[in-house]
Amino acid sequence: MIAYVNGTVSYKDPAYTIIDVNGIGYEIKISLQTYTAMPENGERCKLVTYLNIREDAHVLYGFWAADEKKLFLDLIGISGVGPSTALVMLSSLSSHEIRQGIVDEDLRLIQSIKGIGSKTAQRVILELKDKIRKEEWGMTDNKTVSNQPHTSKSEALAALVTLGIPKATAEKSIDAIIKREGQDLSVEQLIKLALR
Repeated sequence: MIAYVNGTVSYKDPAYTIIDVNGIGYEIKISLQTYTAMPENGERCKLVTYLNIREDAHVLYGFWAADEKKLFLDLIGISGVGPSTALVMLSSLSSHEIRQGIVDEDLRLIQSIKGIGSKTAQRVILELKDKIRKEEWGMTDNKTVSNQPHTSKSEALAALVTLGIPKATAEKSIDAIIKREGQDLSVEQLIKLALR
């Protein structure tokens, strides 16, 4: 497989780019996110890639960031979401917005993407929400203030599961506490209240 392409941008438009690597031009389908992040023609560029092999074609998909590729792979793993649909999703919303919409189970947001109907949106949310939540627990990058309630909930849930409390029980307990006490609780407060 081709993990990445590193070369000079020969051509780019919002749908695809051509990267010249030692005299060979690789045509790579890209999202709008990648298009806006890419340098101008004639400049060097490195895209992480995914090679989709079909009966009638080998299509290379490129991504400016590895997290965009990861989300793309998660999306195409869902029945009814092919590479073209996943690329439309990544062109319509940022990776962060899609992840947040899935975690928040925001059906309306996912459905607002062209080509995504009600059933596909439900399937995307159902199949990816737990996976994305688990990934967020492991991430230690900067969290914004708007993500604080969700971060506290995720961290508290991870701590309770580590303490041996079944995940479903811990989730119900934390949800009940947040509903009763509000979202301004710290991780420590959530854990203490859940252990009562």
